[in-house]
Amino acid sequence: MSTYVYAITHADHPLLLDELAGIGDPPLPLRTITTRGLAAVVSDAPPGLRAKRRDVIAHQTVIERLMRDGATLPMRFGLVGSDDEQVAEALEQQRDTYGERLAELSGHVEFNLKVTRDEDDLLREIMTDSEEIRRFNERSRAASAAPDERMAFGERVAHEVASRQEREAAELVARFEPSAARTSLGEPTRNHFLNASFLIKGETAAAFSRVVQEEAGRRGDAYTLTLTGPLPPYSFV
Repeated sequence: MSTYVYAITHADHPLLLDELAGIGDPPLPLRTITTRGLAAVVSDAPPGLRAKRRDVIAHQTVIERLMRDGATLPMRFGLVGSDDEQVAEALEQQRDTYGERLAELSGHVEFNLKVTRDEDDLLREIMTDSEEIRRFNERSRAASAAPDERMAFGERVAHEVASRQEREAAELVARFEPSAARTSLGEPTRNHFLNASFLIKGETAAAFSRVVQEEAGRRGDAYTLTLTGPLPPYSFV
């Protein structure tokens, strides 16, 4: 049967798994695969594995329990090896890399920050700041304006929106990076111009949250800063 992988940690990690169960219905028992210096926490992989809420919670619970007792590399939901031997081989082949990652993540957690800005507020700012766009707007709204003029206006505004969002995203990352050991930038979404994860020392998590709250207050109601965490450091594995 295929082997489902939850996390990788040091071989001497306190693997307190007796009260936990893995994914599946009924829940599958957990076990460990140990090589030189490393251990993978695994179970059998149920057939037809899908991201059901029950299984995602079970996966997360195992990782959170391991993290309470030491450095842990959390695997994303759905990582499956062909069998225990293949997982052991991967541990051995990547032993140095996994060891370096565990040392780096020790005592750290992840925070994810997503930022939006009210679209009307941004458009008002653009119209106020740019005489060129104001002229574009006046021409495109004229009764005699050709369709290509209106299209050109829309493209010019879209370019300016993207440029300002990119600049603001860089400013925000620069604001928070000094508090982080590492930063991982995700793709912006349709609703969020910034999607970033920060690797933060556990003892400074509260201080980091305050820094984000202060920045949210400084920017005002037009901005929404959504901070999620602490999380297992998936983005830095």
